[in-house]
Amino acid sequence: MERKESAKERILQVATDLFYREGIRAVGIDRIIAESGVAKASFYRNFATKDDLIVAYLEQKHERSMGRLDEARSLYPNDPIAQLIHLFRLEAERMRKPEYRGCPFVNAAVEFPDTAHPAHIAVVNCRRELWDRIRQLAGEAGARDPDSLTLQLEMLYSGAVVMAYMKKSTFDDKQFYKAALKLLASEVPNYREPADLLAP
Repeated sequence: MERKESAKERILQVATDLFYREGIRAVGIDRIIAESGVAKASFYRNFATKDDLIVAYLEQKHERSMGRLDEARSLYPNDPIAQLIHLFRLEAERMRKPEYRGCPFVNAAVEFPDTAHPAHIAVVNCRRELWDRIRQLAGEAGARDPDSLTLQLEMLYSGAVVMAYMKKSTFDDKQFYKAALKLLASEVPNYREPADLLAP
């Protein structure tokens, strides 16, 4: 028998769709309650405040990001270079989708600039964990300076996600992918491009 979706899961799914599509501050709790079809009391049993829901939304997005890292490891075990290439190819593919609205963490950081706000703290923590894992991969791949390479890749990605959203009709995701590959090639002495990872 298929498991019934819980009220908490419905709330989070509706919030995730609305927050990403329209912006976090633009979406009120009453709308989330109405579209998820739960009672107000049920909402507050699961999320005491909107901030709690925002943090849950960001943590769910983070889990999906980390899942892509796990997928890369599973597809290309013992090949960290191929894992890194796979990750950036996935990002290029995501950027070309019509519903793409940039990075949810960058978006949230812009909406919540106060460094003491729970959303801002969640953004910083989630992004740190992700890029720490990528730095680890860069080291395993044999990068001359894993810290420098990771910082350059992060800067490239951060700029690309903004451009991909702002210039939807003209943004060329292949250029982002090629730039990521050039960075890897310049910093990893034993870099080579697996045949099945050449095209984004």
